[in-house]
Amino acid sequence: MLDPRIYRAALIPAMLALIVAAFSLESPPRPLTAQLPPDSFSGPRAFGSLQELSRRFPDRRPGSRGDTALGSRVRTVLDNSGFQVADRRFKARTVRGREELRTVSGVRAGLSSRAIVVLAHRDSLARPGEAELSGTAALLELARVYEGRTLRKTLVLASTSGGTGGAAGAAEAARHLEGPVDAVLVLGDLAGSRLRRPVVVPWANSPVVAPVALRRTAEAAVRLETGLRSREPGLFGQFGRLGFPLTTGEQGPMGARSLPAVLISVSGERGPQSGDAVGRERFGEMGRAVLRTITALDAQPAAPPRPRAELLVARKLVPGWAVLILTGALILPVLLAAIDGFARVRRRRHPVGMWVAWVLAGAAPFALAALFALALALTGLMPTPPPEAAPPGAVPLDVGALATLGVTALVLLVGWLGVRPLLLRLAGVTGRPDSPGAAAALLLVFVAVVTAVWAFNPFAAALLLVPLHAWTLVVSPDVRMRRSVAVGLVVLSLIPVALVVLYYALAIGYGPMELVWNALLLAIGGHVGLLGVAAWCLLLGCLGSVLSIARSRRLTPPEVAETTTRGPLSYAGPGSLGGTESALRR
Repeated sequence: MLDPRIYRAALIPAMLALIVAAFSLESPPRPLTAQLPPDSFSGPRAFGSLQELSRRFPDRRPGSRGDTALGSRVRTVLDNSGFQVADRRFKARTVRGREELRTVSGVRAGLSSRAIVVLAHRDSLARPGEAELSGTAALLELARVYEGRTLRKTLVLASTSGGTGGAAGAAEAARHLEGPVDAVLVLGDLAGSRLRRPVVVPWANSPVVAPVALRRTAEAAVRLETGLRSREPGLFGQFGRLGFPLTTGEQGPMGARSLPAVLISVSGERGPQSGDAVGRERFGEMGRAVLRTITALDAQPAAPPRPRAELLVARKLVPGWAVLILTGALILPVLLAAIDGFARVRRRRHPVGMWVAWVLAGAAPFALAALFALALALTGLMPTPPPEAAPPGAVPLDVGALATLGVTALVLLVGWLGVRPLLLRLAGVTGRPDSPGAAAALLLVFVAVVTAVWAFNPFAAALLLVPLHAWTLVVSPDVRMRRSVAVGLVVLSLIPVALVVLYYALAIGYGPMELVWNALLLAIGGHVGLLGVAAWCLLLGCLGSVLSIARSRRLTPPEVAETTTRGPLSYAGPGSLGGTESALRR
């Protein structure tokens, strides 16, 4: 079924794409620099404000009375500092369910309509949550710093709620930002004692990353004020972040709306833990780093680039279009081999449509489990999932969560053992899984799904290249392979995806069960999206199908169709008995 010549010939465009990608490398821009204004950030005053706010508003759960009262305090400070204040209330999903939240923003117009946005959430799930509150205290200090000052660009200070999980306030603020936005600085934990790198987090909830100029400007400011050096993410980590975009920081929804945004936090995107101590000296240093970043961005006359998909490799930038071309070129050999194999199987009159139904039936149990979990959420039988990823512990893994996971797993098991066989009987599927028709059907469905993923996100498709090529060898009847080798090859091909899962578990801090729980919340909460859930179900269905084929492999060579002689009876040259390769292909 697999023609090696077609497969090898289709690899030639991949070599050309690799050459094009090599010539697409760009030099990243240098960080912007500027001098601090004379009335710089006052660390002692900001730290005193932090402690005073912590005493007055200890309970600040999203949408609570304390959260709303602190919003009123922020509005008063912004108004007294000469900012034009806007106060919006709205309903949104949080880790506590659907709550009424409040966003307070102040605008100080500059000489240009281009805006620099500074955003901090004021809510906290734990009492008193001083480290969580440090961003709001710094926001109020910045309002006093810029009182009466004339800026080149417009400054927007925004106080949101819902940032402890789901980033509902940041998403709402992103929808209401008017005019061109040059940068968004999200203030997280600026005073906590727990240090987690990176301090400047550029990731978004879409396959883009904050511009390098913005990232390096913020990193340079943090390094100058605190001595903390940035740590460049590895190539695989960048592929994971862009291939499966996910972040718990409030810069996530900003980046998803093509706004250049970074999170500045000493505890990284995880955020501080309850009871983390705060330090006056660190708060002053981080506050001055934020102020230095603002002044550097304000002094830059040109508009910075928009967020885009790019990789930083060996101090060079690889644009996303180069990854798109290279990944597409590496998909092409399997795509052509699948089409050619389908044509060959049909010429030999092997059924294919029946086996396509077999592959799709393997995806049905996963879709059924996702629909069941969604029904639980809609009926209130499980916690309402936040719209975006939540930090560890934000949606607790309690008895109710474990029961939800257990029942969903039971539905998946029933779907695989009961619903799937029923669908196979209705589709009239008969025969062995290692038949040529099953191989052709699986390869067609799998390469179609990977091609669709490539059209939406080439970085995700790049992570599926290893399974794509490995499974082509496993399912091909022309490739003789022991059953144990075939199953082992399928398992080994999943290493790239498994490493991405491990990367996120370590970066965000999820334990094994927390990882499964939050994956379910993301699937039914809207972060993955309907098309994303459908793609995952199809991929898992293809995985089940390829394992069935691998387990059915036999070492006997595939059955060859009966051949006929051609030419005059007296001719006994090559091909007269139909034994050549060209004679076998009909």
